[in-house]
Amino acid sequence: MLKTFSKTDIGRKRKLNQDAVYTSEQPVGNLKNLFLVADGMGGHNAGDYASKMTLETMVEHIAGSRETNPAKILEDAIAAANTLVRNMAGQNPELEGMGTTVVAASCEGETLHVANVGDSRLYIIREGKIHQVTRDHSWVEEMVRRGGLGREEARNHPDKNIITRAVGAEDTVRIDFFTVGLEESDMILMCTDGLTNMLEDEEILNILKISRDIVEMAEELVRAANEKGGRDNISVILIEPLA
Repeated sequence: MLKTFSKTDIGRKRKLNQDAVYTSEQPVGNLKNLFLVADGMGGHNAGDYASKMTLETMVEHIAGSRETNPAKILEDAIAAANTLVRNMAGQNPELEGMGTTVVAASCEGETLHVANVGDSRLYIIREGKIHQVTRDHSWVEEMVRRGGLGREEARNHPDKNIITRAVGAEDTVRIDFFTVGLEESDMILMCTDGLTNMLEDEEILNILKISRDIVEMAEELVRAANEKGGRDNISVILIEPLA
């Protein structure tokens, strides 16, 4: 039995919320459940359109898929969304250059299936520690992996928000996939960079430790990110998979 809660907030600096979230504790097509977070980019309302359209397309595609392999289901859905976002951007000058990150997750018993594009994240909180499962597709993260930047230097780098992959950026989208074994006390956190650019991983973990339940956890994470400046939209999904 899953326990879940999601929250999205415009933050303190933006005039539009370009994040989108989707949660279903019930089956969607051949997936036992489905959780999605997206962070749109683009001028005017293009980023808002890209994130919402991506999640709507993914849900529709997954609901109608006959595929049974969870990773393939998520891959096909993201690819379908990528094609739609590319086509819509090509047909409407106001939407040109739009794109979005996406993190997708589905729990199947004691197994978590994850797919991601961009720099929105999925974490596992286990035995008092926080573990980032996804890998950011960002210029700064690439430089860290190559040894060109230190982790602390990267955190405050002026080019931190430049991402190297996005749904809608290219004709073919490159997707990372992860399969994680779940343990009884695990918690899953999915979020946009409006949270992680404001709060260090340890700050996130401390908030989760002192909060009474997942509703309070989500609300306190958003509040803390806003207190730190709220420079971007903030979205979180919390999941207790084996509750």
